[in-house]
Formats: sequence, structure tokens, C-alpha cells
Amino acid sequence: MGDITFVVPTLQRLSLFMADDWDLYGDVIDTPSLKYFKLEDWNYWRHDIEIKDMPELKEAYVDAVSPVLKSVIGSITSVKHLTICSEISKSCGEYSGGFVFNQLKHLKQCVCKENSSDLLGQLLKDSPNSRLLDISHMEDHGDDERNEMVCWNQPSPVPECLLSSLQTLNWSRYFGRSHERDIAVYILKHARRLKKARIIADTQEHDVPNLEMITELALSSRASSRCELVFVKGPPVWKDKED
Repeated sequence: MGDITFVVPTLQRLSLFMADDWDLYGDVIDTPSLKYFKLEDWNYWRHDIEIKDMPELKEAYVDAVSPVLKSVIGSITSVKHLTICSEISKSCGEYSGGFVFNQLKHLKQCVCKENSSDLLGQLLKDSPNSRLLDISHMEDHGDDERNEMVCWNQPSPVPECLLSSLQTLNWSRYFGRSHERDIAVYILKHARRLKKARIIADTQEHDVPNLEMITELALSSRASSRCELVFVKGPPVWKDKED
């Protein structure tokens, strides 16, 4: 494939898919008027990606391998609605914060990939004005052992969005495993303005009893006395918005 370059000053929508077997050298994306950006980059071969700022961006969907994630994140900080399903590498530290999503109101975070719970914690810290948080599993992994090794490193200090702006939490395909419980309990404990937490449980995947899930979260402390906890038996199909 070589180099892929997009320099289109008036372009408003762009969807890119990079297959894992493509021979890529580098990507350059210069689209300052873009309002919608979708990137699926599954190419693990080392390739450079340069993305210019997108100040008009309203919505973004990112499913990228770890080495390119930092370049993408740093260019979409003006986004208002972000859906992300990406892994990060602790050893390489591709994304460890340093960006601020002041305009972000709605974060959809998938926690099905390696260290994605750490990515969730970092994005919460970098999104001080988020009001709506959706958490889900977009894909299934047959390797349950890998999934069980995921842990939740609690953000410290508590993210500003939990203290001042987050109003709604939706969790689709909640399995009730230890790290997921820790995430849910942490959010309920610190989200002062939370009005509703809707948990859709998937008891078929890991055989965690539905009643046990309900009890653990119902008895956990909540920073918001107005928070309504709704528990629904699933699983549903969680999809990104159609292009």
C-alpha cells in the first residue's frame, strides 16, 4: 500500500479501515472541516500516522491498535461524542494522558481489549465535562483467562467529570467479574451528580448469579442520593451508529 494521504480541506465525513495484512508505511490525514471520523486500524506492522487537528469534529469512532492510538487521541480532542474500542500497552505507554477533551459530553468505552480498563480511567480523567458514559463489550474473546487478568487501577485523584458533571451511566453486557464490579462501585461511590445507572447483565457468559450482581451494586455506597440504579437481564447487541 505504501503511504496513504488525505488532504481535503472541505471534507466532513471520513471512514478508514486498515487491515492487519496491509503493507503500510505511513498515513497523513489533513481534514480540518471534518465532523465525523471513523478509524479502524488493525495493522500491527509499525507505521507512522500523522493526523492534523480536527477543530470541527462532532463524533468519532476509534478502534485502533496500541501503537497508533496516541496520534489519534491527540488530534480529536475537540470531539463531542467519542466511541472507542482500543487496547493500550502498559510497557510502551502509547497513551498516558496529557490531553483534555473539554467538549466531550458522551463517552462510549469498550472494555473487551487488553488494558482497556486503564484506558477508561485515563479518558475519564481527561474528560472533565462528560455527562453520559456508556460501557460495554463490543466483541467476545474466547480466551477467558486473558479477560480474567484484567484489573482496574482506580484513577487518582478522582476524575473531575465524576465530581461535577456525569449524570448517566449505562453498562451493557455487565458480567459481574471482579474488575467490572470494582469499576462500577468506584463510579457509584464518586459520581456526585449521577441520576441514573442502568446495568444490563449478561449472566450466560460467566455464570455470575444475577442476584449476586444486584446485591453487590445495590449495597455499594453512592455519592449521589438521587441516583437510580436499574438492573436489567441481557445481553443486548451494542452497536456503533451506522455511517
